[in-house]
Amino acid sequence: MKNTEDRFTGLKPSELNDKEKQSVVMLAMKVLSIKHRAGKTLSSPDETRNFLRLRLAEYRNEVFGSLFLDNRHRIIAVRELFQGTIDGASIHPRVVVQQALEANAAAMVFFHNHPSGVAEPSRADEMITRRLKEALALVDVRVLDHFVVSGGESVSFAERGLL
Repeated sequence: MKNTEDRFTGLKPSELNDKEKQSVVMLAMKVLSIKHRAGKTLSSPDETRNFLRLRLAEYRNEVFGSLFLDNRHRIIAVRELFQGTIDGASIHPRVVVQQALEANAAAMVFFHNHPSGVAEPSRADEMITRRLKEALALVDVRVLDHFVVSGGESVSFAERGLL
């Protein structure tokens, strides 16, 4: 009989050296990248949340990006669209709409990080999300969610009823 037990159960970060920790992070990124590659369907908000947390965890400046999706919510592309400073990034709706049209996206999920470590959306985050949603609605692209990510947590606009 095959051993189907999880080889990682019980493993504690404190038992790993720095090189092993980096290897575990790289392995996790590979696993999550396979689930978020072009053509794959977004299967759960938690998977997407984990993917984004790992992807953005080491960033020291704010980065804003999007998952571009087709009409069945399959991933077309994942792109980082804007780079910012330690406490903000300038988001340009015109560029976001251009990128959505270029990708032929039917829907989008936005993401950005808060290097401060606090994932709570700001009023500015809410306002730009509303502006982007309105601009994209003009070209029939739906905004499904916006994740604000920090090292230890993330907040979904959809789950908070902010969309």
